[in-house]
Amino acid sequence: MKQLCSVNFLIFIVSVAALVSGLGFMLWGHQELAHGIWTGGAVPALVFLVYETLRALARREAGVDMLALISICGAIVLQEYLTGVVIAVMLASGRSLESFAQRRAGREMSALLAKAPRTANRFDNDAVVQVPLDQVRPHDRLLVRSGEIIPVDGDLTSRIAILDESALSGESTPVERREGAALRSGVLNAGAPFEMRATASANESTFAGIVRLVSAAQSAKAPASRLADRYALWFVPLSLGMAGVAWLLTGDPVRALAVLVVATPCPLILSVPIAIVSGMSICAKRGVLIKGGGYLEQLAQTRVLFFDKTGTLTSGRAQLMSVKSSRGINPNVVLGVAASLDQMSGHVIASAVVNAAHERGLSLSLPTEVKELGGAGLIGNVDGKPAVIGSYEFVTSLIPSPDWAQAFLHDVAEEGGVAVFVAIEGAVAGALHLADQIRMETPRALRLLRRAGIQHIIMLTGDNQQIAETIGAVVGVDEVLAEQTPAGKQAAIEAGRRRGITMMVGDGVNDAPALAAADVGVAMGARGAAASSEAADVVLLVDRLDRLAEALHTAHMTRAIALQSVIAGMGLSVVAMLIAAWGYLPPLYGAFLQEVIDVAVILNALRALRIVPLRVSQHSLSAVELQALRADHLALAPILDRLTSVTRELNTIAPAQIRQAVVELDLLLQEKLFPHERADDTDVYPVLANLLGGDDPMAAMSRTHREIFELGRRLRRIVATIPVDGIPESETVAELQRILYGLEAILRLHFAQEEEIYQNLE
Repeated sequence: MKQLCSVNFLIFIVSVAALVSGLGFMLWGHQELAHGIWTGGAVPALVFLVYETLRALARREAGVDMLALISICGAIVLQEYLTGVVIAVMLASGRSLESFAQRRAGREMSALLAKAPRTANRFDNDAVVQVPLDQVRPHDRLLVRSGEIIPVDGDLTSRIAILDESALSGESTPVERREGAALRSGVLNAGAPFEMRATASANESTFAGIVRLVSAAQSAKAPASRLADRYALWFVPLSLGMAGVAWLLTGDPVRALAVLVVATPCPLILSVPIAIVSGMSICAKRGVLIKGGGYLEQLAQTRVLFFDKTGTLTSGRAQLMSVKSSRGINPNVVLGVAASLDQMSGHVIASAVVNAAHERGLSLSLPTEVKELGGAGLIGNVDGKPAVIGSYEFVTSLIPSPDWAQAFLHDVAEEGGVAVFVAIEGAVAGALHLADQIRMETPRALRLLRRAGIQHIIMLTGDNQQIAETIGAVVGVDEVLAEQTPAGKQAAIEAGRRRGITMMVGDGVNDAPALAAADVGVAMGARGAAASSEAADVVLLVDRLDRLAEALHTAHMTRAIALQSVIAGMGLSVVAMLIAAWGYLPPLYGAFLQEVIDVAVILNALRALRIVPLRVSQHSLSAVELQALRADHLALAPILDRLTSVTRELNTIAPAQIRQAVVELDLLLQEKLFPHERADDTDVYPVLANLLGGDDPMAAMSRTHREIFELGRRLRRIVATIPVDGIPESETVAELQRILYGLEAILRLHFAQEEEIYQNLE
């Protein structure tokens, strides 16, 4: 690109110098010398066009440059020397402007390559040594100074880090990461220096994979080819035909020259690549890498969408769903002990437990005398107390099973996931339910995808039919294909192509055949050299499904702008060609008119850089505000867990203990949860309403608060009717359960709705 730009600029300088100096000699009366200078000024452009045309013909492509070549040759043969050099000036200026516009449009992808780190600061014998990036190995201890790029993937070992992840996510606001958080290479340290432990080598890290993908996208064939070539197939013959007819009917070859001049260099070779690269740049800025302009065009025409469930519609990793605690034990104590012990394990479930504890802001202890037994569980001491965590079979082989265990295991089996039991000082203190959760943004992302033109959404999964249909109903897909093998997914996509252009979204190695089979394959996240990223045509560099809807919207808008530029530019060229054929537009003036057309279509194509992202709201909250709102929900999670536990235990605990259990629960609700909901109504919702716009966008959410408060009032009233030393009647217990089930359902739904609103404002 740079070399081509330099050639165009050199031709422009030579032709302008020839034009100006030739005009000077003409004014001084040296006509022959002026003609020679103008001819010499046109020759470099002529040589370059011969080279470009031969290359195009060798690739069996439509040679749009052939029109410019014939025009300059015709001008010299017909002794229209001034016209010839003016065509050269216009051609070189248009090419230079095109190169500038393409560099401007592609700067987001180029910026990714420019940020690639080349060295790392490694601790060697307590001294910090700067080493080449390829010398970094997993488990190396690294220092990342302020303003430096994280060199490789790793885990944060310092207490906190402030990071600018805009290069990967497109979000300019710095984010805060806590000790133990996973770090991705290519992210900028926007705060104080911190230490990290490498988990991958440079070649296997996130940013290295992104650099390979970007390099491949930039070295791919020019993105103008598909859209432009279709029009060039008839526009070039049309131009030559009109020129031939004008010559044949009038016997004047100058008219034929005039027709070809106004058809040169044609908006096809200018507007389409600029618009397409602009669209690709917008997508790259939002964390979506499209490997070629042809894929952007296909993306705009996609109507059928296939999703792999795991890792796309769901997070693809275990997350804490709930904490079950034995009577009198705080759920945070159960989670804290489990996470403290799990710090010593490298198991994927252990990492999920530790992450959940960090998210809830729990302070973890360093365990002692830890033993891990075959992946089944761990034994050790936490704060001087013996603790055991692991599977039900492992924990109950050492400690008696609690009476609630079977009901808990039944619920986990019904909902999917795994159970981790926790014992403290010889008794089971509780259990954790971990599962692969549906992404928070998934339902919203699917709605946005439909708004962007998707007509049919199909979910592919290896899960059994019952679980698959449940998830499909929750997220809102049109069709569910369960119990699918990789070969089955590929066959389903090939069958789906009969409905139209198809897109497949996946993230695992087993998704690679399906991604390759679809017209457009989309990989979730560029994790090193993952097979899915290599096989895909589009890579989401940020783990956000709603960015795909933004890319689809951008593709639609980009293609529309490219078509507008082509149709308008070619339409004006055809009109000018007709005028020239009738003899009312001489070649010299035609060259100037064509330059005006070229500039107009280039400026219109650059409108693609101003495409507004597809968002529900054009306003947003800061990262700090969003983090604070979500932190409030995480802090209330143990209360919801306790509410669930008490609700399910009412039929199993001793009648004499019912009043104490619900009194303790009511106290938690009155002191922590209800004040939070009131503060939301008075302090948070007015701010959200201003951002969302409309008359009263938070009215439905405020109405839910009224229902929550009413259920709380009914709960307190019934608790007050239970005798202090008595046993509640069966009707009272049944009414308590109805209220608690209703309160749990509405609170969890309410929290999920608030989280979705936060997603809209992110």
